[in-house]
Amino acid sequence: MKEVDYMLETERLTLRAWTETDAESLYVYAKDPDIGPIAGWPAHRSKEESLNTIRHVLNGKECCAICERGSNNPIGSIELKLNGHTGMTDRDDECELGYWLGKPFWGRGYMPEAAREIIRHGFVDLGMSAIWCGYYDGNLKSKRVQEKVGFVYHHTCDEVPVPLMHEVRVEHVNILTKSRWQILAAR
Repeated sequence: MKEVDYMLETERLTLRAWTETDAESLYVYAKDPDIGPIAGWPAHRSKEESLNTIRHVLNGKECCAICERGSNNPIGSIELKLNGHTGMTDRDDECELGYWLGKPFWGRGYMPEAAREIIRHGFVDLGMSAIWCGYYDGNLKSKRVQEKVGFVYHHTCDEVPVPLMHEVRVEHVNILTKSRWQILAAR
């Protein structure tokens, strides 16, 4: 597992590194068929699958478990996928935002709150010049999160392979530049 020497906090949330002890909590939410498939990954079938996901997928340098403040139990995940771990850019000063949230926590504004903080981290602490984010056709909740935090439409890809689902989908790609983020953050 990675060693992360920081934790990000918002008014209601803590963003911290995933640990193997989070497997049970991950499984509780990742087994829901309304969570993973719309984001491009199958619902988890076991706690062991969730543990394997923590070890091999949620182990990125900038991947965080989303926890409610005062609780250490993950309710979702958010990540800035750096160059080499994203197909959206090949630049070292750009990255891709990815996220999901457990269904019981939908509608509370948690994901925009978490996204705003990790975006701030990306621009201020990591020196990014742009952050990319996409959503598959029909994932209106993800589209809305991206709109709320300032992303703007860039392009649509009509035939995107989704290997974990054995499908090809339409993906809409949005971008948030540092200059746009600075204007929005100053408001």
